[in-house]
Amino acid sequence: MEGTVVALLSAVIPILFFMAGIVGGKAQHSSAPAPAPISTGMAIDQGIAYSLMVVALLLTYILH
Repeated sequence: MEGTVVALLSAVIPILFFMAGIVGGKAQHSSAPAPAPISTGMAIDQGIAYSLMVVALLLTYILH
């Protein structure tokens, strides 16, 4: 009985949060346009960082 209640609550609570987000999101409508994206090279820096992390992960895997 207790397991059923826990399973039901674990299914219902995320749905309630999801529905609250949908309803709350509609109420916060902004008429101002989004700012234009500015390329500062941050995407390139992130790409290099991710590549170095993959290389480090592979080296760690190979050496162990």
